[in-house]
Amino acid sequence: MTTKRAIRPQWLIFILLAVGLSAFLMFFSDSGGYTRVDTSAALELIAQDKVDTARVVNNERIELNLKDGVTYSDGARIKDATKVYAFYVDARGPQIVKALDDHPPAKGFTDQIDTQNWFASMLSLVLPMIIVLGLFWFLMGQMQGGGNRVMQFGKSRAKLASKDMPKVTFADVAGADEAVEELHEIKEFLQDPARFLAVGAKIPKGVLLYGAPGTGKTLLARAVAGEAGVPFYSISGSDFVEMFVGVGASRVRDLFEQAKANAPAIVFVDEIDAVGRHRGAGLGGGHDEREQTLNQLLVEMDGFDVKTNVILIAATNRPDILDPALLRPGRFDRQIAVEAPDMIGRHRILQVHSQGKPMAPDVDLLAVARRTPGFTGADLANVLNEAALLTARTNKRAIDNQSLDEAIDRVIAGPQKRTRIMSAKERKITAYHEGGHAIVAAAMNHTDPVTKVTILPRGRALGYTMVMPIDDKYSTTRNEILDQLAYALGGRVAEEMVFHDPTTGAANDIEKATGMARKMVTEFGMSERIGAIKLGQSTGEVFLGRDMGHQRDYSEEVAGAIDAEVAALINAAHQEAFDVLDENREILDELVRQLFEKETLDKDQVARIFEPLTKKPKRAPWTRNVSSRTTRFFSGRFSRSARIAIRRASWPA
Repeated sequence: MTTKRAIRPQWLIFILLAVGLSAFLMFFSDSGGYTRVDTSAALELIAQDKVDTARVVNNERIELNLKDGVTYSDGARIKDATKVYAFYVDARGPQIVKALDDHPPAKGFTDQIDTQNWFASMLSLVLPMIIVLGLFWFLMGQMQGGGNRVMQFGKSRAKLASKDMPKVTFADVAGADEAVEELHEIKEFLQDPARFLAVGAKIPKGVLLYGAPGTGKTLLARAVAGEAGVPFYSISGSDFVEMFVGVGASRVRDLFEQAKANAPAIVFVDEIDAVGRHRGAGLGGGHDEREQTLNQLLVEMDGFDVKTNVILIAATNRPDILDPALLRPGRFDRQIAVEAPDMIGRHRILQVHSQGKPMAPDVDLLAVARRTPGFTGADLANVLNEAALLTARTNKRAIDNQSLDEAIDRVIAGPQKRTRIMSAKERKITAYHEGGHAIVAAAMNHTDPVTKVTILPRGRALGYTMVMPIDDKYSTTRNEILDQLAYALGGRVAEEMVFHDPTTGAANDIEKATGMARKMVTEFGMSERIGAIKLGQSTGEVFLGRDMGHQRDYSEEVAGAIDAEVAALINAAHQEAFDVLDENREILDELVRQLFEKETLDKDQVARIFEPLTKKPKRAPWTRNVSSRTTRFFSGRFSRSARIAIRRASWPA
């Protein structure tokens, strides 16, 4: 396929001008239609009296006009030339003069001394400069987006929402009721500021929307633009960052000048962490271009008047790295968390995105919402889109439950690999591995129900076991985490029990279990030996310049104790999984047989197989004894007053 790119009019003019100048210079430098020949050929033509007129130029060149009917050809390059010229050196000048004297041309000959053409000389100097400047202009145009933005470095690149743009309203936003309520108040202030000013209320100068990617932060800003009915300027944080120093600050000034001139107005900055990062946290010398841009943004936000009616809305998924001066009251007065929706929110989001899509009568979107805990709005939109694509691929008329089920699996684990050929041994290992996960998850007392078990490869997994909660959860108990540890190791234990030769397929399970156990010890305070102490820095993303200089805040002895506690938790979970599988070995074999037959088992099929399942007895209530273990562990490591405080902490109130 041939791709055609349109040439901008200004560049077409520039190209034509350059070609014209080049042709003009060629005209002035041209030999006037003369054909160059060898010096010997020119002397021979003179000696044969074939020359009509001759002209000697600057004692270096001779031009010959041949007589009527006389032409010159050399048999290769030159054919039937009537006007020729040749160059000669100074030593050959007398020979040329003698030849003309001996054989004078019919109409005579003349001498000519050329004078420098001032116009051609000027063009020879100016034309390269024009080409260089044109190239520079072109490069700057490319960096600035071309068109009329060339050389306008300091101008704002914000887009102004127009009436022709498709409008998004608050009715199109679902699953974020609190955020919509907060932004609805801003809309009301912009439409009727007198009602708020009458009671002395000040509208927030800035609103920060933060949350995980895909939760709908940009969608909320679009809804505000559609509802407000005021000028809405949108720009990305990266648009302020430029290779030229001071450009970002200039663009910030220009943006806010435009907003103030059209007040009341809303300015939306997406991904503000591109310019709002913590100052002094980089590797450079300090006052770099990004910090200048941030400083100007701080000044503009703090310089608002109460009656200016310009509100800044920003969105980011990393509020932890923003500069504290940006988050203080008076700049971003209101910080709104946009989180993943709950089950009711997911149901409403599915209803919004299902509009315009033909749904089968038996499709229950509430059931789909129940099966998708933790999904963001973008994930749910992707589920319905994948279901629509699968429906079109199979030439169906409406989206059914089968397409939705496959779409959920595709979003979670990726597309199914139907062409991958597995040996019977690998299929058996995979079946027992996934069966081990399912049996342990069903036998524990604090795990979620098993909804699907399959041995069909999908994504990077050879098979998977899906465990979905019935309701949304916002906290996790110690027993639930211990059950998750056992469930994660169930596949590895099944391989050890059946084949006595574990595979590398449990690497990801071991990684997750180890990380969860370490969090129990260092973050959640669920260790008998260590206690409720936060050890180490946060496990979030490291922000260079702020976090790299932090040292580990515990000793080598405590580090050894942490490792011992993590190992003890993993070993205990391993033993629990082994006990469950050993007691329910027949059910495990039956589950594997069914997996070999059907490859995929849904919730109802799994429940029928697990009817005779023997559950693990509940654990004893856990209450950490501070006075016994902790005092013995930390004795000798604390002062006498600290040890007394630890003992007193264990006394009854």
